[in-house]
Amino acid sequence: MRQRIAVVGSGPAGLTFARVLHRHGHSVAVLERDPAPDARPPGGTLDLQEGLGQLALDKAGLTAEFRALSRPEGQAMRILDTDGTVLRDWRPRPDDRANPEIDRGQLRDLLLGPLDVQWGRAVTRVEPGTRDGVLVHCADGWRETFDLVVGADGAWSRVRPAVSPATPHYTGVTLVETSLDDVDTRHPDLARLVGDGSVAVYGVNRALVAQRNSGGHVKVYAQFRAPLDWHARLDRADAGAVLPSLLALYDGWAAPVLDLLRRGTAFVPRPLHVLPVSHTWTHVPGVTLLGDAAHLMPPLGAGANLAMLEGAELAESLAAGPADPDQAVRAFEGRMWARAGRWAEITSAGLERLVSPDPAAALALFDHVNRADPADHVNRADPADQADQADQAEPS
Repeated sequence: MRQRIAVVGSGPAGLTFARVLHRHGHSVAVLERDPAPDARPPGGTLDLQEGLGQLALDKAGLTAEFRALSRPEGQAMRILDTDGTVLRDWRPRPDDRANPEIDRGQLRDLLLGPLDVQWGRAVTRVEPGTRDGVLVHCADGWRETFDLVVGADGAWSRVRPAVSPATPHYTGVTLVETSLDDVDTRHPDLARLVGDGSVAVYGVNRALVAQRNSGGHVKVYAQFRAPLDWHARLDRADAGAVLPSLLALYDGWAAPVLDLLRRGTAFVPRPLHVLPVSHTWTHVPGVTLLGDAAHLMPPLGAGANLAMLEGAELAESLAAGPADPDQAVRAFEGRMWARAGRWAEITSAGLERLVSPDPAAALALFDHVNRADPADHVNRADPADQADQADQAEPS
Protein backbone atom coordinates (compact mmCIF):
# COMPACT_ATOMS: atom_id res chain seq x y z
CA MET A 1 0.00 0.00 0.00
CA ARG A 2 1.34 3.44 -0.93
CA GLN A 3 2.17 5.94 1.77
CA ARG A 4 -0.21 8.75 2.57
CA ILE A 5 2.05 11.81 2.18
CA ALA A 6 1.42 15.49 2.93
CA VAL A 7 3.68 18.46 2.38
CA VAL A 8 2.97 21.66 4.29
CA GLY A 9 3.81 24.80 2.31
CA SER A 10 3.63 25.67 -1.39
CA GLY A 11 6.97 27.42 -1.70
CA PRO A 12 9.80 26.17 -3.94
CA ALA A 13 10.64 23.25 -1.60
CA GLY A 14 7.11 21.94 -1.15
CA LEU A 15 6.08 22.32 -4.78
CA THR A 16 9.25 20.70 -6.11
CA PHE A 17 8.74 17.76 -3.74
CA ALA A 18 5.13 17.36 -4.87
CA ARG A 19 5.91 17.85 -8.57
CA VAL A 20 8.61 15.17 -8.64
CA LEU A 21 6.35 12.73 -6.82
CA HIS A 22 3.61 13.55 -9.32
CA ARG A 23 5.97 12.87 -12.21
CA HIS A 24 6.53 9.38 -10.80
CA GLY A 25 2.81 8.73 -10.42
CA HIS A 26 2.54 9.31 -6.66
CA SER A 27 -0.11 11.47 -5.05
CA VAL A 28 0.68 13.97 -2.31
CA ALA A 29 -1.49 16.39 -0.36
CA VAL A 30 -0.14 19.95 -0.60
CA LEU A 31 -1.42 22.01 2.34
CA GLU A 32 -1.03 25.78 2.03
CA ARG A 33 -2.24 28.47 4.45
CA ASP A 34 -2.76 31.11 1.74
CA PRO A 35 -6.29 31.09 0.33
CA ALA A 36 -5.08 31.29 -3.29
CA PRO A 37 -1.83 31.30 -5.32
CA ASP A 38 -1.99 35.08 -5.75
CA ALA A 39 -3.06 35.92 -2.18
CA ARG A 40 0.32 37.56 -1.51
CA PRO A 41 2.95 39.16 -3.76
CA PRO A 42 5.20 36.31 -4.92
CA GLY A 43 8.44 38.18 -4.16
CA GLY A 44 11.40 39.00 -6.35
CA THR A 45 13.67 37.04 -8.65
CA LEU A 46 15.75 33.93 -7.99
CA ASP A 47 18.97 32.71 -9.57
CA LEU A 48 18.75 28.96 -10.09
CA GLN A 49 22.14 27.31 -10.07
CA GLU A 50 23.20 24.42 -12.31
CA GLY A 51 23.92 21.85 -9.63
CA LEU A 52 21.08 22.88 -7.32
CA GLY A 53 17.82 24.50 -8.43
CA GLN A 54 18.28 23.65 -12.10
CA LEU A 55 19.03 20.03 -11.21
CA ALA A 56 15.81 19.93 -9.19
CA LEU A 57 13.81 21.21 -12.16
CA ASP A 58 15.43 18.59 -14.36
CA LYS A 59 14.29 15.90 -11.92
CA ALA A 60 10.78 17.37 -12.23
CA GLY A 61 10.99 17.28 -16.03
CA LEU A 62 10.73 21.05 -16.34
CA THR A 63 14.08 22.09 -17.82
CA ALA A 64 12.73 23.19 -21.22
CA GLU A 65 9.95 25.25 -19.63
CA PHE A 66 12.42 26.86 -17.24
CA ARG A 67 14.77 27.86 -20.05
CA ALA A 68 11.91 29.49 -21.91
CA LEU A 69 11.08 31.66 -18.88
CA SER A 70 14.50 32.35 -17.36
CA ARG A 71 16.71 35.37 -18.00
CA PRO A 72 20.44 34.55 -18.38
CA GLU A 73 21.16 38.25 -18.79
CA GLY A 74 19.85 38.72 -15.25
CA GLN A 75 23.15 37.33 -13.94
CA ALA A 76 24.80 40.71 -14.62
CA MET A 77 26.13 42.45 -11.52
CA ARG A 78 27.42 45.99 -11.06
CA ILE A 79 28.99 47.35 -7.86
CA LEU A 80 29.22 51.08 -7.16
CA ASP A 81 31.01 53.12 -4.53
CA THR A 82 28.79 55.29 -2.35
CA ASP A 83 29.77 58.30 -4.51
CA GLY A 84 28.42 56.51 -7.60
CA THR A 85 31.78 55.40 -9.03
CA VAL A 86 31.54 52.04 -10.83
CA LEU A 87 33.89 49.63 -9.08
CA ARG A 88 32.94 46.41 -10.87
CA ASP A 89 30.70 45.69 -13.86
CA TRP A 90 30.34 41.96 -14.49
CA ARG A 91 28.27 40.76 -17.45
CA PRO A 92 27.64 37.13 -18.37
CA ARG A 93 28.68 35.64 -21.69
CA PRO A 94 25.83 35.16 -24.18
CA ASP A 95 25.98 31.38 -23.67
CA ASP A 96 26.33 31.50 -19.85
CA ARG A 97 23.36 29.74 -18.24
CA ALA A 98 25.06 28.84 -14.96
CA ASN A 99 22.69 30.89 -12.79
CA PRO A 100 19.87 32.43 -14.86
CA GLU A 101 17.18 34.44 -13.09
CA ILE A 102 13.48 33.63 -12.93
CA ASP A 103 10.73 35.54 -11.16
CA ARG A 104 9.41 33.73 -8.11
CA GLY A 105 5.85 33.98 -9.41
CA GLN A 106 6.83 32.38 -12.69
CA LEU A 107 8.65 29.59 -10.87
CA ARG A 108 5.64 29.00 -8.61
CA ASP A 109 3.28 28.71 -11.57
CA LEU A 110 5.70 26.42 -13.39
CA LEU A 111 5.90 24.06 -10.43
CA LEU A 112 2.16 24.20 -9.69
CA GLY A 113 1.27 22.82 -13.11
CA PRO A 114 -1.17 19.93 -12.54
CA LEU A 115 -0.82 19.84 -8.76
CA ASP A 116 -3.98 19.98 -6.66
CA VAL A 117 -3.12 22.30 -3.77
CA GLN A 118 -5.45 22.54 -0.78
CA TRP A 119 -5.50 26.33 -0.43
CA GLY A 120 -6.50 27.85 2.90
CA ARG A 121 -5.20 24.91 4.95
CA ALA A 122 -3.42 26.77 7.76
CA VAL A 123 -1.60 24.01 9.64
CA THR A 124 -1.22 24.81 13.33
CA ARG A 125 0.65 21.69 14.48
CA VAL A 126 1.41 18.09 13.65
CA GLU A 127 1.17 15.24 16.11
CA PRO A 128 3.44 12.26 15.37
CA GLY A 129 3.13 8.85 16.99
CA THR A 130 -0.64 8.48 16.89
CA ARG A 131 -2.12 5.05 16.27
CA ASP A 132 -2.86 5.80 12.60
CA GLY A 133 0.22 7.88 11.80
CA VAL A 134 0.93 11.61 11.97
CA LEU A 135 -2.08 13.78 12.73
CA VAL A 136 -2.20 17.21 11.07
CA HIS A 137 -4.23 19.95 12.78
CA CYS A 138 -5.46 23.05 10.91
CA ALA A 139 -6.81 26.35 12.18
CA ASP A 140 -10.29 25.72 10.74
CA GLY A 141 -10.66 22.46 12.69
CA TRP A 142 -9.76 20.20 9.75
CA ARG A 143 -7.67 17.18 10.77
CA GLU A 144 -6.17 14.36 8.76
CA THR A 145 -3.70 11.52 9.35
CA PHE A 146 -0.74 10.77 7.11
CA ASP A 147 2.14 8.30 7.06
CA LEU A 148 4.61 11.10 6.29
CA VAL A 149 4.32 14.86 6.82
CA VAL A 150 6.99 17.06 5.21
CA GLY A 151 7.35 20.54 6.67
CA ALA A 152 8.23 23.00 3.92
CA ASP A 153 6.50 25.90 5.63
CA GLY A 154 9.33 28.36 5.99
CA ALA A 155 11.06 30.31 8.72
CA TRP A 156 8.34 30.05 11.36
CA SER A 157 7.38 26.47 10.52
CA ARG A 158 4.46 24.95 12.41
CA VAL A 159 5.80 21.48 11.59
CA ARG A 160 9.30 22.07 13.02
CA PRO A 161 8.29 21.79 16.72
CA ALA A 162 7.41 18.13 16.11
CA VAL A 163 11.11 17.36 15.55
CA SER A 164 13.11 20.27 16.97
CA PRO A 165 12.81 22.99 19.64
CA ALA A 166 14.98 25.38 17.59
CA THR A 167 13.61 28.81 16.67
CA PRO A 168 15.13 31.45 14.37
CA HIS A 169 17.27 34.17 15.90
CA TYR A 170 17.90 37.69 14.62
CA THR A 171 21.11 38.27 12.64
CA GLY A 172 21.40 41.95 13.57
CA VAL A 173 20.63 42.93 9.96
CA THR A 174 17.31 44.43 8.88
CA LEU A 175 16.22 44.69 5.27
CA VAL A 176 13.68 47.18 3.96
CA GLU A 177 12.21 46.37 0.56
CA THR A 178 10.69 48.72 -1.96
CA SER A 179 10.10 48.49 -5.70
CA LEU A 180 9.87 50.41 -8.97
CA ASP A 181 7.37 49.55 -11.70
CA ASP A 182 7.65 50.11 -15.46
CA VAL A 183 11.21 51.22 -14.82
CA ASP A 184 12.32 51.45 -18.47
CA THR A 185 9.55 53.93 -19.30
CA ARG A 186 9.00 55.79 -16.03
CA HIS A 187 12.58 55.77 -14.68
CA PRO A 188 14.97 55.28 -17.65
CA ASP A 189 17.91 56.69 -15.68
CA LEU A 190 17.46 54.08 -12.95
CA ALA A 191 16.91 51.38 -15.57
CA ARG A 192 20.35 52.20 -16.95
CA LEU A 193 21.82 52.22 -13.45
CA VAL A 194 20.48 48.75 -12.64
CA GLY A 195 21.20 47.30 -16.08
CA ASP A 196 20.02 43.80 -17.00
CA GLY A 197 20.71 42.30 -13.59
CA SER A 198 21.63 43.87 -10.26
CA VAL A 199 23.44 46.89 -8.88
CA ALA A 200 24.87 46.96 -5.36
CA VAL A 201 26.42 49.68 -3.21
CA TYR A 202 28.22 48.85 0.05
CA GLY A 203 28.89 51.30 2.86
CA VAL A 204 29.73 51.09 6.56
CA ASN A 205 27.31 48.58 8.11
CA ARG A 206 24.82 49.12 5.32
CA ALA A 207 24.18 48.26 1.69
CA LEU A 208 21.71 49.08 -1.04
CA VAL A 209 20.87 46.53 -3.73
CA ALA A 210 18.53 46.83 -6.71
CA GLN A 211 17.60 43.85 -8.84
CA ARG A 212 15.72 43.70 -12.12
CA ASN A 213 12.75 41.36 -12.41
CA SER A 214 10.82 40.69 -15.61
CA GLY A 215 8.27 43.11 -17.00
CA GLY A 216 10.21 46.26 -16.13
CA HIS A 217 9.90 45.64 -12.37
CA VAL A 218 12.83 46.39 -10.04
CA LYS A 219 13.14 45.31 -6.41
CA VAL A 220 15.24 47.54 -4.13
CA TYR A 221 16.65 46.32 -0.82
CA ALA A 222 18.12 48.58 1.86
CA GLN A 223 20.17 46.45 4.28
CA PHE A 224 21.67 47.72 7.53
CA ARG A 225 22.57 46.74 11.08
CA ALA A 226 19.93 47.79 13.58
CA PRO A 227 18.14 46.61 16.73
CA LEU A 228 15.41 44.03 16.20
CA ASP A 229 12.70 46.53 17.08
CA TRP A 230 13.98 49.18 14.65
CA HIS A 231 11.20 48.38 12.22
CA ALA A 232 8.34 48.40 14.75
CA ARG A 233 7.39 52.01 14.10
CA LEU A 234 7.71 51.51 10.33
CA ASP A 235 4.99 48.86 10.31
CA ARG A 236 2.46 51.58 11.14
CA ALA A 237 3.97 54.33 9.01
CA ASP A 238 3.12 55.33 5.48
CA ALA A 239 5.73 55.50 2.73
CA GLY A 240 6.15 59.25 3.19
CA ALA A 241 7.12 58.78 6.81
CA VAL A 242 9.41 55.82 6.21
CA LEU A 243 11.49 57.41 3.48
CA PRO A 244 13.16 60.14 5.61
CA SER A 245 14.25 57.50 8.13
CA LEU A 246 15.84 55.43 5.39
CA LEU A 247 17.50 58.35 3.66
CA ALA A 248 19.06 59.40 6.97
CA LEU A 249 20.82 56.03 7.11
CA TYR A 250 22.34 56.65 3.66
CA ASP A 251 23.19 60.30 4.13
CA GLY A 252 25.95 61.42 1.77
CA TRP A 253 25.49 58.67 -0.80
CA ALA A 254 25.27 59.62 -4.46
CA ALA A 255 21.95 61.12 -5.59
CA PRO A 256 21.30 58.50 -8.34
CA VAL A 257 21.73 55.74 -5.76
CA LEU A 258 19.36 57.41 -3.33
CA ASP A 259 16.82 57.82 -6.11
CA LEU A 260 16.33 54.06 -5.94
CA LEU A 261 14.75 54.73 -2.54
CA ARG A 262 13.18 58.12 -3.24
CA ARG A 263 11.10 56.71 -6.10
CA GLY A 264 10.02 53.57 -4.26
CA THR A 265 6.29 52.97 -3.98
CA ALA A 266 6.07 51.13 -0.63
CA PHE A 267 8.47 50.06 2.10
CA VAL A 268 8.36 46.67 3.82
CA PRO A 269 10.74 45.97 6.76
CA ARG A 270 12.12 42.45 7.12
CA PRO A 271 14.47 41.67 10.04
CA LEU A 272 16.67 38.80 8.86
CA HIS A 273 16.57 35.66 11.02
CA VAL A 274 18.49 32.39 10.81
CA LEU A 275 18.51 28.97 12.42
CA PRO A 276 21.72 27.62 14.01
CA VAL A 277 24.31 26.84 11.37
CA SER A 278 24.39 23.12 12.15
CA HIS A 279 20.70 22.61 12.87
CA THR A 280 19.86 18.91 13.14
CA TRP A 281 17.34 16.88 15.12
CA THR A 282 16.75 13.40 16.43
CA HIS A 283 14.82 11.60 13.72
CA VAL A 284 11.07 11.39 14.32
CA PRO A 285 9.29 8.70 12.27
CA GLY A 286 6.72 10.21 9.94
CA VAL A 287 7.95 13.83 10.03
CA THR A 288 10.75 15.69 8.29
CA LEU A 289 11.62 19.22 7.10
CA LEU A 290 12.83 20.92 3.93
CA GLY A 291 14.25 24.32 3.07
CA ASP A 292 13.90 27.24 5.47
CA ALA A 293 11.96 25.08 7.93
CA ALA A 294 15.08 22.92 8.25
CA HIS A 295 17.97 25.35 7.77
CA LEU A 296 17.00 29.02 7.56
CA MET A 297 20.08 30.96 6.45
CA PRO A 298 20.95 34.45 5.19
CA PRO A 299 19.35 35.20 1.80
CA LEU A 300 22.41 35.06 -0.44
CA GLY A 301 21.29 32.92 -3.36
CA ALA A 302 21.44 29.48 -1.73
CA GLY A 303 18.21 28.94 0.22
CA ALA A 304 15.70 28.36 -2.57
CA ASN A 305 18.21 26.35 -4.59
CA LEU A 306 18.89 24.01 -1.68
CA ALA A 307 15.20 23.73 -0.83
CA MET A 308 14.27 22.70 -4.36
CA LEU A 309 17.02 20.10 -4.63
CA GLU A 310 16.08 18.66 -1.25
CA GLY A 311 12.46 18.38 -2.31
CA ALA A 312 13.42 16.63 -5.52
CA GLU A 313 15.83 14.23 -3.82
CA LEU A 314 13.41 13.23 -1.07
CA ALA A 315 10.65 12.71 -3.63
CA GLU A 316 12.87 10.48 -5.77
CA SER A 317 13.87 8.41 -2.74
CA LEU A 318 10.23 7.81 -1.86
CA ALA A 319 9.10 7.27 -5.46
CA ALA A 320 11.64 4.45 -5.79
CA GLY A 321 9.45 2.39 -3.46
CA PRO A 322 11.98 1.67 -0.69
CA ALA A 323 11.31 -1.37 1.48
CA ASP A 324 11.59 0.91 4.53
CA PRO A 325 10.37 4.43 3.66
CA ASP A 326 11.27 5.73 7.11
CA GLN A 327 14.86 4.60 6.65
CA ALA A 328 14.92 6.41 3.31
CA VAL A 329 13.79 9.62 5.05
CA ARG A 330 16.42 9.15 7.76
CA ALA A 331 19.15 8.73 5.15
CA PHE A 332 17.92 11.82 3.29
CA GLU A 333 18.09 13.90 6.47
CA GLY A 334 21.73 12.98 6.99
CA ARG A 335 22.63 14.09 3.47
CA MET A 336 20.60 17.29 3.80
CA TRP A 337 22.23 18.26 7.11
CA ALA A 338 25.76 17.86 5.76
CA ARG A 339 25.13 19.96 2.66
CA ALA A 340 22.99 22.61 4.35
CA GLY A 341 25.50 23.03 7.16
CA ARG A 342 28.21 23.89 4.65
CA TRP A 343 26.00 26.43 2.89
CA ALA A 344 24.85 27.94 6.16
CA GLU A 345 28.48 28.61 7.07
CA ILE A 346 29.14 30.21 3.66
CA THR A 347 26.08 32.45 3.74
CA SER A 348 26.54 33.46 7.38
CA ALA A 349 30.12 34.51 6.66
CA GLY A 350 28.91 36.26 3.51
CA LEU A 351 26.35 38.35 5.36
CA GLU A 352 29.01 39.44 7.85
CA ARG A 353 31.15 40.68 4.96
CA LEU A 354 28.38 42.27 2.92
CA VAL A 355 27.00 44.33 5.81
CA SER A 356 30.16 45.13 7.75
CA PRO A 357 32.22 48.05 9.09
CA ASP A 358 34.57 47.57 6.11
CA PRO A 359 32.89 48.02 2.70
CA ALA A 360 36.03 46.63 1.04
CA ALA A 361 35.12 43.22 2.48
CA ALA A 362 32.06 43.06 0.23
CA LEU A 363 34.11 43.93 -2.84
CA ALA A 364 36.71 41.31 -1.94
CA LEU A 365 33.97 38.70 -1.58
CA PHE A 366 32.58 39.63 -4.99
CA ASP A 367 36.02 39.30 -6.61
CA HIS A 368 36.69 35.96 -4.90
CA VAL A 369 33.41 34.44 -6.07
CA ASN A 370 33.83 35.64 -9.64
CA ARG A 371 37.32 34.16 -9.85
CA ALA A 372 36.07 30.81 -8.59
CA ASP A 373 33.63 28.17 -9.79
CA PRO A 374 30.17 29.66 -9.22
CA ALA A 375 28.82 26.21 -8.38
CA ASP A 376 31.06 26.14 -5.33
CA HIS A 377 30.18 29.52 -3.85
CA VAL A 378 27.30 31.79 -3.02
CA ASN A 379 26.28 33.35 -6.32
CA ARG A 380 28.23 36.60 -6.65
CA ALA A 381 26.89 37.80 -3.30
CA ASP A 382 23.63 38.23 -5.20
CA PRO A 383 20.49 38.94 -3.11
CA ALA A 384 18.48 36.48 -5.20
CA ASP A 385 16.94 34.91 -2.13
CA GLN A 386 15.97 38.17 -0.48
CA ALA A 387 12.30 37.43 -1.02
CA ASP A 388 12.64 34.21 0.93
CA GLN A 389 12.73 36.40 4.01
CA ALA A 390 9.25 37.67 3.15
CA ASP A 391 7.84 34.95 5.37
CA GLN A 392 10.10 35.83 8.27
CA ALA A 393 7.63 38.03 10.09
CA GLU A 394 6.69 35.74 12.95
CA PRO A 395 3.02 34.77 12.65
CA SER A 396 0.70 35.93 15.38
